Amino acid sequence: MAALDPKRYDINILENGGTVREFIDKKIDELSLADCSEPFHVADLDDVYKKHLTWSENLPRVTPFYAVKCNTTPAVIRTLSALGTGFDCASKAEIELVLSLGATPDRIIYAHTTKPEAHIKYARARGVHMMTFDNQDELTKIARCHPSAKLVLRITVDDSSSLRRLNLKFGARPAAAGGLLRRAGELGLDVVGVSFHVGCMCSDSRAYRRAIADARHVFNTAMGFQMSLLDIGGGFPGSDNFPLKFEEIAECINVALDEFFPPDCGVQIIAEPGRYFMETAFTLAVNVFAKTVTMEDAAEHNGKDAVLTMETNENTSLSCLISWQLLKRCRSRERRYRSVIWGPTCDSMDRLTDSCLLPELQVGEWLLMDATGAYTLSVSSNFNGFERATVFSVVTPETWRALILLLEQTLNTMNFYCPVLLILFCFCFLLLFNRFNCI
Repeated sequence: MAALDPKRYDINILENGGTVREFIDKKIDELSLADCSEPFHVADLDDVYKKHLTWSENLPRVTPFYAVKCNTTPAVIRTLSALGTGFDCASKAEIELVLSLGATPDRIIYAHTTKPEAHIKYARARGVHMMTFDNQDELTKIARCHPSAKLVLRITVDDSSSLRRLNLKFGARPAAAGGLLRRAGELGLDVVGVSFHVGCMCSDSRAYRRAIADARHVFNTAMGFQMSLLDIGGGFPGSDNFPLKFEEIAECINVALDEFFPPDCGVQIIAEPGRYFMETAFTLAVNVFAKTVTMEDAAEHNGKDAVLTMETNENTSLSCLISWQLLKRCRSRERRYRSVIWGPTCDSMDRLTDSCLLPELQVGEWLLMDATGAYTLSVSSNFNGFERATVFSVVTPETWRALILLLEQTLNTMNFYCPVLLILFCFCFLLLFNRFNCI
């Protein structure tokens, strides 16, 4: 159970009914007493656990392989690993990270279609066999560096209804799939499945149905390969603020899977959610260290209206955020002003938001930003020497006990199978020994 030791990995237990907001307020008070105003994130592991339960309830046939690129906080990786989640890794470093935090090689898909040869060799050395491809040159590299890999062909699908379209860069056209499969066969490689991605924050659930139908077509022209895996990618919203709800997407996916890949077809279904698990799990606390007040015409008020321009001390890129909220520790009836919030660097592109309504903040006050867990920490930098925000992970005792129970079940299973495997190994060794003695 050391993998989830709260003291060893700086996981804070919210005792006596404590809440995340109370933890944040206490942390701000502690920092103020220490004359420190450094920004910090709070990761709510209960939120991650609830997302896992919601996923299992709504997509029971689909195993999530968490997209590590979204957020690499160790406590999060360990929690998902304890929950039995797989991991979508895109580099040697991500593979190394998840293996060091409790994942096993069979629960990793190297889901980058263009990989450095050194990274492919590393995956092979660590027992990671499942990886994607979408072009012939990649097949040549894999044949040279990892000929026993289990390959997944990524195809392009319609992502026109998504906020960020990924098929501009990744995926082979379905019409080109036959040629790639033939080439894989010529190289002696094993193609075990098909993957796709409908794009980031998809606003039309029917995109998944169309993509699943496209994948079925590729399965039907498998050219002798025994395909047993379908990877439906990501694009799932992580917040209820998004117009298309996760439950609506799940319903559409379930219907499409039952039609094109029924339960008795023998195909394993996986997905690569990132934002879904992380977005609402994190809250960011920043300190306002500078402020400018300007006046602009406000016709609706027959006069001037104040515009607040504030600088905060957080250098995390929030440009990747889709939905988030700004909260000040203030009275709810305070007057709001149009506010522009900047990061601390000298870069004029370092702007968190150019228009939001906030009460007037004073220098030294703290600002809280909800739903900041997705693609913020992973793209942050120390530009201009500003430090990345610290992460404090919290969990309630109830969720902690549930995670420990899951881990104990895993360990008990391993304790049962390890002796069995050892006996089988010894049996095989004796058979070989006797065979060679007979020769």
